[in-house]
Amino acid sequence: MSAATVKPTPAPMLPRFHWAGARPVPLLVTLLLGIALWFVPAPAGVEPNAWHLLAIFVATIVGIIAKPLPMGAVAMLGIVATVITGTLNITQALSGFGNNTIWLIVTAFFVSRGFIKTGLGTRIAYLFVALLGKKTLGLGYGLVATDLVLAPAIPSNTARAGGVVFPILKAVSKAYGSEPDDGTSRKIGAFLTKAAFQGTVITSAMFLTAMAANPLAAKLAGDMKITITWGSWALAALVPGIVSLLAIPYLLYKIYPPEIKETPAAAQLAKDKLAEMGKMKVEEWMMLGVFVLLLVLWIFAPQLGNLDATVAALTGLGVLLLMGVLTWDDIRKEEGAWDTLVWFSALVMMATMLNTLGFIPWFSKSVGGMVTGVNWVWAFLALSLVYFYSHYLFASNTAHVSSMYAAFLAVAVAVGTPPLLAALVLAFFSNLFSSMTHYGTGPAPVLFGSGYVPLGTWWRLGFVVSLVNIVIWLGVGGLWWKVLGLW
Repeated sequence: MSAATVKPTPAPMLPRFHWAGARPVPLLVTLLLGIALWFVPAPAGVEPNAWHLLAIFVATIVGIIAKPLPMGAVAMLGIVATVITGTLNITQALSGFGNNTIWLIVTAFFVSRGFIKTGLGTRIAYLFVALLGKKTLGLGYGLVATDLVLAPAIPSNTARAGGVVFPILKAVSKAYGSEPDDGTSRKIGAFLTKAAFQGTVITSAMFLTAMAANPLAAKLAGDMKITITWGSWALAALVPGIVSLLAIPYLLYKIYPPEIKETPAAAQLAKDKLAEMGKMKVEEWMMLGVFVLLLVLWIFAPQLGNLDATVAALTGLGVLLLMGVLTWDDIRKEEGAWDTLVWFSALVMMATMLNTLGFIPWFSKSVGGMVTGVNWVWAFLALSLVYFYSHYLFASNTAHVSSMYAAFLAVAVAVGTPPLLAALVLAFFSNLFSSMTHYGTGPAPVLFGSGYVPLGTWWRLGFVVSLVNIVIWLGVGGLWWKVLGLW
């Protein structure tokens, strides 16, 4: 071959640069809002540092909503901003990472991994489907019952509804020829999707450890000297929660009925799956034992020398590690827990410091003065409804709780609402308001994204359910709370 015919070796192609940083427009909006608020003169009675922290806090919340970066990254930048602007010192800025409430929810994430790893969560789901799944309504209740049993120990409602319940829901729907894209969604899949979603919204409200933002609400209440324990939360939510869990699936069954009413094959499918799984494995028994241990420690904490809920959770985690049900690799790989640690620490720190620096007391006094003379019942009802329906503006329970819970609680107490009642009702509503939209809480995009329920129907049913839940929790719940002496 002559030199003339030799083809030159092409130059290596350099990889094209791909921007992996912040999304410019959401970042610009976040920064401009924070800067604008920073330079607004602080109102009379508010220290400049408190006002500047408010500006950073608001910008952080807007960033969490607008998502120029993932939530943990936005929260970390918020921490950085408090220090480089001189608003807080480094010890104050990092104080959230030492908060025991944060470690309660992080540890609960680790413990919940055991349910998924051992298969115990799936086994529980199939047991309920086998027991209740001969009719479509019973099948809906079975899925909700699964969520209820798992809720105390799995703080991610997305993990419960999306990771445990939804795969079974999907399998049963497919077995009955109900698919999202071929006109058969109403056979069974659409009803089960809405029942499972609304069920997880309710169970999230029933336990302090059932949703990631619940301990945040408890911590914010604690900053105002209002103590919410695991047991007091569960006891107050017990009656209205059970009534809601019984009423909402039945309501959906009536106003959004499935075409197929009898589902004997679903119960048989569950029995077949249980047969495939075989007898409970040793690690499942260990996981079940630790779960029972945690419930005992949380429920009987007052009788155990006021055992801290975080200590109980860490004890359960330690047992799981010692028995090998979980390994340190499992802990390291639990990304949701570590992510929660970062954003939770940042938000708790800012909310706590806003109270310490005097902004929350100033706000409650100012707003409370506007409703002087109004009966606390009507004032609190109005506050609660505004708090509830403002969730249309939020794509995250956490962002909503972080930005509004402390302020609304402070005002509620200022108008004369019994403090513990106000704290609990707003905390319950911090979950129940997720019922309305397809973006308002973690499980919503998962279940809505399955395609079984059209957008308009999702919103319409969500609004109806929100009204019923409010009536149940303020009506039936109000009577129960009277019995408990909360008001």
